Amino acid sequence: MKWVSYKFEMLNVVGYLILGFVIGPKMLNIVPQQFINNSHVIIDMSLALVSVLVGANLRYNILKNVWKQIVTISIFEALFTFLFIGISFYLLFDFLDMGFATHYRLTIALIFGALASATAPATILAVIHELRIKNRFSSFLLGVVATDNAITLILFSIVVVSTRASTDFAGYTYESFLVIAPILFFTVMVGVVGAILSELIDRIFKSHKNIKTTSTLGMIFLVYSLSNYWGLDPLLASLVMGVVMSNMSNNFFLVKKEFDYHLQDIIFMLFFTLSAMHLNIEFILMMPMVAVIYVGFRILGKITGVWVGGKVSGSSKNIQNYMGLALFPQAGVAIGLALSLQNEVGFETIAPIVLNIIIATTMIHEFIGPILTKHVLIKNKN
Repeated sequence: MKWVSYKFEMLNVVGYLILGFVIGPKMLNIVPQQFINNSHVIIDMSLALVSVLVGANLRYNILKNVWKQIVTISIFEALFTFLFIGISFYLLFDFLDMGFATHYRLTIALIFGALASATAPATILAVIHELRIKNRFSSFLLGVVATDNAITLILFSIVVVSTRASTDFAGYTYESFLVIAPILFFTVMVGVVGAILSELIDRIFKSHKNIKTTSTLGMIFLVYSLSNYWGLDPLLASLVMGVVMSNMSNNFFLVKKEFDYHLQDIIFMLFFTLSAMHLNIEFILMMPMVAVIYVGFRILGKITGVWVGGKVSGSSKNIQNYMGLALFPQAGVAIGLALSLQNEVGFETIAPIVLNIIIATTMIHEFIGPILTKHVLIKNKN
């Protein structure tokens, strides 16, 4: 597939997506539906590694002069996207005709608003890795993606706990927000403790590079699994773990280098190929306006939010004008959050449709997104 991608001058990410869709059950059915239904472990582990790697790019010594700009831009673009999608879905609820009862109007608007805020870290990391561009702009971009997804996870948790999909929104109370605080606190603590334990193990085996890499991988999977088992947020815990490890250890770059050289390509291939197998064109054809509104207002929110955040924080013109476009990709985090709705009490009616819409629009985001991100990175290469 890499040879085909190279031959047609397209990104490997796009090649993996095409491969996954072609061999999946929607076309050639080489890979059966049963395998895809049981592939969540591979996707979860891929997301855990990607979250750690994205978090690892938030190194204070590299971003200390721009971290205020990163946080400001991330907050503005996440909230603008949340508002743009939330308001549009609320006002156009009857026009979109998604098959939901009218009393779900606010719930649907808030759920899609929260999901739209997410950006695909795996896609952006894969494009940067493939282009081998490591400069101030790419570091800034990864910083925004990491912070953006942390904000998304918090937003989504607030929405789910607060709405509870009730007809009278009795769950939308001050007390509901108090439930989220301990979840977020313990999620962060699991990530921090995991990073500290990983560092202690690395120091014991400091002269054995292979053991250090293996133990770090094991701790990443343990943090993700325990967070999931305890009802915490595994993606946020993994991201926090990556941030703490990269800032606490002077030798973490050696482990990261092992990931870069030996694991990243495998992770990206598995993740994007399997993700594409979930894609459902029928949902785009059945609800074309839902896809148009979601994709259109989402990127509008990203671009506007980055521009406003950039103005407020005093960021460079390049960041103000181009960063929003680079945040177009959306996949794993949004799909993972949509999947988590399947197990939420009170969301039984809306969860399957929300998931299918997110998966369907992922096709658009993941085929167009890498091209836009590549264009922006090359434009800001120097």
